[in-house]
Amino acid sequence: MPPDALLHAANVSTLFACMVLKFPQIFLLMRARSSSGVSLPGLLLELAGFVVFMRYQVYYDYPPPTYLEYPILIAQDVVILLLMLHYNNQRSHAPLYALLFVGGWRLVSVEKWIVDLAMSLCTLLSAASKFAQLQCLWRSKDAGQVSALTWLLAVYTCAARIYTTAATTGDAQVLVRFVVTASLNAWVLLTVLHYQKRGSAEKRD
Repeated sequence: MPPDALLHAANVSTLFACMVLKFPQIFLLMRARSSSGVSLPGLLLELAGFVVFMRYQVYYDYPPPTYLEYPILIAQDVVILLLMLHYNNQRSHAPLYALLFVGGWRLVSVEKWIVDLAMSLCTLLSAASKFAQLQCLWRSKDAGQVSALTWLLAVYTCAARIYTTAATTGDAQVLVRFVVTASLNAWVLLTVLHYQKRGSAEKRD
């Protein structure tokens, strides 16, 4: 496949994967009416990372196909957040979170050094969100309502973005973020599959 065609295929497949990436998780939460196993701090950190990353890409006028999925991912994470707040009887916290994220979006782009600093911290935010989810799984020793399919799609999209970033902008900070995030997404996926397999075995017994 020619490089241009491969790049286009990677961009399109990533966009389509992200359009449904969080749907399995959303449907699991709605069906169970519980957010068991899903880390709220992890979700908030992920949202913060998405907001900073997208603001960085927009600020430097990077090609839209390299970050077009982020508005979609942010919207899906907001749905998950609202469901979690609803099931945890914390609906009153929603306006505060909205204020923080909108304010953060505006603050990040006030000065060039701020957006650069925020992007340098973005990898830490993303890593922290995955470790928060892993800690939640390790503590409960149960995958609960965590969707393995969502994490599988997350691994693919990050892997595809490693290629598209290397082929277009070559931004080292962005590449490091995707490599770290892809690795940690794979770790979460394997942990979820491990606890799901153990839970299925215990039910059979």
